[in-house]
Amino acid sequence: MEIRPFSAGWRTAVREFNGRLDAAGVAPGLRLPEDGQAEMLPGSQLYLAVEEGAVRGGYILRPQQFSFHGTLRRVTHYRLPLSEAVVHRSYAHVGPLMLRSALKAEPVLYALGMGGDDKPLPRMLRAMGWSLSSIPFFFRVAHPARFLHRIRAARQNPWRAAIMDLAAWTGAGWLGIHAWQRSRTRRPASASVFQEVEEFGAWADEVWQASQGMYGMTAVRDAATLRQLYPASDPRFLRLRLSLGAWAVLLDTAMRDDSYFGDLRVGTIVDCMGKPGDAAAVIHAGRVYLERRGVDLVISNQGHTAWAQALAADGFLRGPSNFLLGASKGLSELMAAVPDRHINRGDGDGPVHL
Repeated sequence: MEIRPFSAGWRTAVREFNGRLDAAGVAPGLRLPEDGQAEMLPGSQLYLAVEEGAVRGGYILRPQQFSFHGTLRRVTHYRLPLSEAVVHRSYAHVGPLMLRSALKAEPVLYALGMGGDDKPLPRMLRAMGWSLSSIPFFFRVAHPARFLHRIRAARQNPWRAAIMDLAAWTGAGWLGIHAWQRSRTRRPASASVFQEVEEFGAWADEVWQASQGMYGMTAVRDAATLRQLYPASDPRFLRLRLSLGAWAVLLDTAMRDDSYFGDLRVGTIVDCMGKPGDAAAVIHAGRVYLERRGVDLVISNQGHTAWAQALAADGFLRGPSNFLLGASKGLSELMAAVPDRHINRGDGDGPVHL
């Protein structure tokens, strides 16, 4: 078994590897890209674990710049590590082999998301000395009846599902959810005019320069980086520019048979930047804009205290989070001195699966 960079000659072997995952019933989003750079963010490199002409696993490394109190450092995202161990246990050694190879090339690594600490990847990371922490999850219900009928994650128990249906049918759910959210909502002290824009221009550089030094740790979000993460050619992303000097990236997704959200229409506050003191105005603007579009539910994962508090102040409820940040020993050492870390769903992947 050896680790080597992807090249066009391995495309068929990657396709065959993905086919074995298909046959095993692995979730559709967990596949190695078959077209190399065309399917990845700029700067990413796909590496393959190969054995006698067959691909047995792979992972993506994407180096990027993070600001630590204004000082830039290279930090690399360890993305989409997949091995044939999900099909045959005899390949259980492939995961640790890939991780050791990635750490040798890029010692300051992080993984993000991972679906909860009971999953194989976070368990392996913890066993190999990584630190793991959850990025808080918040949600606010816009249409209570549809939420109660369709939120699959909360309807696994038949009795609970029946009670939720009754609450929706009688209107008690509508009344209770709206009253609870309204009682927790405080209008932001500084209001801001906002508008949707097609792309991030030079004004985004001004936001970045004014904001970056106020965070202990945050990925670089200058205009050039934002145009790569959220290109104007991708119609999924909604970009809001706020007059107070901030921005937010949103998604409006009609779910279909989703394991968490069922068939709800979900609005997501994916990414955001501005001064911590302006977080309340940004969150409020993003939530109002999504609700005007007709979403059933607005969600967000935000790691920084100011942004988490802004969500709570806008009537969002905190729920269980399966969105984890895994940090290698090299990154954990850097993070030890910066508790105020601005991490959200925009970090690493950019185009998130929501």
